[in-house]
Parts: sequence; C-alpha cells; structure tokens
Amino acid sequence: MARSTYRHGDLHRALIDAGLELARESGPDAVVLRETTRKAQVAASAAYRHFADRDALVHAVSMAAQAHLAEAIERAQAEELAKLPADADDVARSRALLRSVGAGYLGFAWAEPGWFRTAFWVHEDLRDAAARMAAGPGGKTPFQMLSHALDAMVDSGVLPEDQRRGAEVLAWSTVHGMATLTIDGPLRVIDPATRRMLAERLLLMVERGL
Repeated sequence: MARSTYRHGDLHRALIDAGLELARESGPDAVVLRETTRKAQVAASAAYRHFADRDALVHAVSMAAQAHLAEAIERAQAEELAKLPADADDVARSRALLRSVGAGYLGFAWAEPGWFRTAFWVHEDLRDAAARMAAGPGGKTPFQMLSHALDAMVDSGVLPEDQRRGAEVLAWSTVHGMATLTIDGPLRVIDPATRRMLAERLLLMVERGL
C-alpha cells in the first residue's frame, strides 16, 4: 500500500533510483511518475514534492544515467592506461585516454542500452559543468572526460592546437552514431565480434582524423 512519506528519509534519491530501474529495462519512455512512486512505495502525489512534473523526473534520471556512463568510461580509462608500459610517454598516454573514452562509451551502450538511451534524453547543453549529477566518481561528466582527453592530445603534440576547437563535437558525433546504429539501427544485427572489430577501427579513425 502506498505511503505518503518515505520511511528512509531520502525520497528524492529513491525516486531517481526507481526511475533508473525502469529506464534500465525499457529506456526513458518507461520513466513515469505513477510507476516510479509505486516502486518507491509512496503515494503518487509524494513525487511532486521533489519533481514538478514527469519531465523533471526524467531529467534527473537522465543525469544519473550519465553518471553511470561516466563511471564506465573511468573504468575503461583505468584498464587502457594499465596496459601501457611504465615508461610510456605523453603521446601514448594521451592516445590511450582518448581511445578509452570511446571504448567506455560504446561498451556502456552495448551493456546498458536502456540507460544509454536515457542518458541522452536530456535536452540541454551537456557542456554545463553545473550538471554535477552527471559526473562519475572522479568528478567529471562524460563530456568533460572527452574534453580532458582532447586537451591531453594537444599538450602531447598529437592534436594541433588550431584543430582543437569543436573536436569534442566531431569525436562525440562519430562514436555516438556507431552506438546508436548498433543498438537501435540496422547495425544491431551484426555479431559481437564484428561489432568490436568495427569499433576498434572507428576509434582509430577518430584518433587519426582529428
């Protein structure tokens, strides 16, 4: 039976977690106030104390999904950097950083398509550093991690400074296109091995083409 108060005190977080559970299964369209409050075991009216409407709830869930994406990218970065020899130079490290952002991004899309779709439901400028809810454990959003990797490419001399402007948009558009085509588009039918091979070639193309 629905309650009007939340027994653990943090209904705001509980509603976001319930929304994440729904989104993980079926994407952002599944995040509706009534079903979210049912999962949180509170009355439907209780949600309006924290979210003005469904859009506000889905926005918060979208930010939380981006935080999960950021965490996946952080793991990919740690794994990629761990493969480098101890004496790896800045060039090798900057290339690994950029490559791992793309690898983490694609890996998350394939492992968590519901969350991936939800992460990009948000209709605002993702460069906004105030979107703290979208940051991973390391404190950066996915977009900020991409920017950091590109800055490292400039610092190491791999990416000419005069080509830095707009590089996030180019790299992001390319990798996001692959992600979308392989989870919702015609490329969803390809087998995992072929998908990984194509992803590796795509990431190399991005690295060389910037």
